[in-house]
Amino acid sequence: MLEYNVVARRLDQHGSEARTKAAAVILDTDVNGRPDAFNPAELFLASIAACMIKGIERVAPVLHFDLRGVEVKLHGVRQDSPPKILSVDYELIVDTDETDQRLELLHKNVQKYGTIYNTAAAATSLTGRISRRVE
Repeated sequence: MLEYNVVARRLDQHGSEARTKAAAVILDTDVNGRPDAFNPAELFLASIAACMIKGIERVAPVLHFDLRGVEVKLHGVRQDSPPKILSVDYELIVDTDETDQRLELLHKNVQKYGTIYNTAAAATSLTGRISRRVE
């Protein structure tokens, strides 16, 4: 089993900081929000995106999948009472010349083997599609 450790601390009434390994990220924990940091819901969406991109980085060499880039666009819907994320919709955009069938294979691998993807999918409605980047 893998284990992960993060330590977060309040810096002041406007923000906090989370640290792991040699990395740090400023967190928007200001009750009024702040434009220069991710709030908890945005971090949740970003973690799903990071999981999808990391999954692609892991599986692309195994599938001999040729790509030039990946972009993930996510939209989350939050309800107020009780507060929770009701749904997340995403668009996974891949810059590639691979066939549509191979693109779908990549998507299936992302969905099947993503730790954060599977955790989020078990907790909320997680739906999306994969598409080819069109210039």
